[in-house]
Amino acid sequence: MAKQTINIGTTANDGTGDQLRSAFDKVNDNFTELYTDDAGDVGSIVAGTGISVNQATGAVTVTNSSPDQTVALTGGTSISTSGTYPNFTITNDAPNATHTGDVTGGAALTIASSAVTTAKINNDAVTHDKLENRYTAIVTKTDQGGAVAVDWSAGTVFKFSNSLTSGLELDFTNYKAGQIISIYNLTGSQTITLDSDAGTSETFNKVGGVDYDGSSTNLLQIECVDDSANAVFNYSVAAYVSDATPS
Repeated sequence: MAKQTINIGTTANDGTGDQLRSAFDKVNDNFTELYTDDAGDVGSIVAGTGISVNQATGAVTVTNSSPDQTVALTGGTSISTSGTYPNFTITNDAPNATHTGDVTGGAALTIASSAVTTAKINNDAVTHDKLENRYTAIVTKTDQGGAVAVDWSAGTVFKFSNSLTSGLELDFTNYKAGQIISIYNLTGSQTITLDSDAGTSETFNKVGGVDYDGSSTNLLQIECVDDSANAVFNYSVAAYVSDATPS
């Protein structure tokens, strides 16, 4: 029903307005429509990102058209946000502000590297799979001689898959103090030398009296004890055979 307007005449008491009963009949009709209409009706609505509506006015139904891309963020003191999913930014305007929130579906929430401190990581929470390659990965080398790069950031174990046919020079890069690597399956009667990309000098200290035996299969273990421009490495050599009964 369209709104019914009461005719009050052109001037006061000019006799052209609605009769009293007719006027209140219109009032009752207007109130009846208001009370019986859907209380959720709105005058106008504009949908945002990921939200759809079935109409702009009247009994509007609002739908989240991307339920797997819901973003829920709660900021503490001096926390500000900008943008919309998925390109939004959370800014810590004060170093001691508290952040809480999550992203359900889509891209994960990214925390600035400077905000991740040891105190924020639970004890025993870092698993082996979360460590970088220098502590977990196995690297296969197919070289049979020559200068061979050994990148300590690429793995912790280096396996030679072929017997050496000429002299071998192992050139170390990206080593860290305290890191130990294993180089195994070394065989072939050739000379092996060690080198590094140290800026000034490098020192290699042999531990124990075992020499490389090209007629056997060998394990070479090296520890970096100084990763400065004057790098220092300690290493040991051991020949080995397959044997499941140590004695």
